[in-house]
Amino acid sequence: MPLDLLVIAAHPDDAEISFGGTILKLSAAGKRVGVLDLTRGEMGTRGSQTTRAAEVAAANRILNLAWRDNLEFPDSRIVADVANRERLARVLREQAPRIVCAQHTEDLHPDHAACGTLAREAWYLAGLARIAERDGGGPARRPRFLFHYMGHVPFEPTLVVDVSAVWARKVELVRCYASQLAPREAGDHGQHLLFGADILSRAETRARYYGERIGVQYGEPLLHRGPLPSEALAGLL
Repeated sequence: MPLDLLVIAAHPDDAEISFGGTILKLSAAGKRVGVLDLTRGEMGTRGSQTTRAAEVAAANRILNLAWRDNLEFPDSRIVADVANRERLARVLREQAPRIVCAQHTEDLHPDHAACGTLAREAWYLAGLARIAERDGGGPARRPRFLFHYMGHVPFEPTLVVDVSAVWARKVELVRCYASQLAPREAGDHGQHLLFGADILSRAETRARYYGERIGVQYGEPLLHRGPLPSEALAGLL
């Protein structure tokens, strides 16, 4: 069955940290939501590939996803090249999501930025019939909408999703990635983290800020390039 929403993330935990409230909200509403991680996060300063795999499994038990997979790109070495974008375009044709959400093309982490670029390029290629015929993996079809969710670099959002009702569950979800939240060793004060703030604190600060801008307690910002037709949100939120 086609997905209502596919979330593309460079690393396991990116989707949950930046967009987990929206995923929880849509899954609870009966929408078919999928997550595609591009890497296993094996180059992370904290944790290991084994522990991170267990953390993904724990997060999946909370998310109630219709589908999740991993393209096994090398962590910290994601490249927005022809081969990778065609692999991603094939996934889009196979899963046939109505909406795609991916990281923004402007981010301080090169993997995040490459993920956003790959998503935008694959979104277009997925609709080209001759590429689909050559590659297989389903007929040409392009998702109706492509949104970007926020990473390290803020942007002026096109819309903000009210996630106040699921915020406590989002915190529980992010806590599944305990290796990324706890100090690695004595003297680890989060030096590898940008801006010196822990993940949960930054997530809450952002959600409160964008929530306040739409008059709610917590919000998750999204960016769409260009104007949106009124039906863009029909049945989504």
